Amino acid sequence: MTEQTGIITAFTDISSKLRRFVARIVSPDDVEDIIQETFIKSYEADLKQNIEYTHSYMLKTAKHLALNHVAKWDNKYKESLDEHQQVTNQMRSMALEDEVTSKERFLFFCRVTNELSPQVKKCFILKKVYGLSQKEIAIKMKLSESTVEKHIAKGLLHALHAMKAHDTHQLNQLNTTDVTAKEVNK
Repeated sequence: MTEQTGIITAFTDISSKLRRFVARIVSPDDVEDIIQETFIKSYEADLKQNIEYTHSYMLKTAKHLALNHVAKWDNKYKESLDEHQQVTNQMRSMALEDEVTSKERFLFFCRVTNELSPQVKKCFILKKVYGLSQKEIAIKMKLSESTVEKHIAKGLLHALHAMKAHDTHQLNQLNTTDVTAKEVNK
């Protein structure tokens, strides 16, 4: 019997033991791949040198291959988790910026609303903040629905123009900051 036949016979004798051993280290989906790689590595090693204790050699080879496989898997998913953590931190930062922007816009909206006459302001707030219908506002304020509609439209136009002007001003400030930053970086 040749040496190559000896390694094949040894592998056949120990293959079920190798499978059980490797299955304790890696997931069931990866067992067969590691067993095949164990055979190939053992066969190649036997071609280069005579392996006296083939069973021990195959068990050690299987163990190292399985542990390396687990280490590669851990590193792969660790990097994925690190990337996920970075994305999560960026999202938190963006959410915080959005929240600050939203609060600033709300405060500006409140200042704009305070510029309205008392009656227009009250109609506008009852409609836009409290969600009352024009009819409910008319009854509550003892006004005609037509007057309520005009007050709400007046408040809406005033708020719209002021918010548009504010947003344009903010955008111009950002553009000026970007240009200044680019000039500094030159």
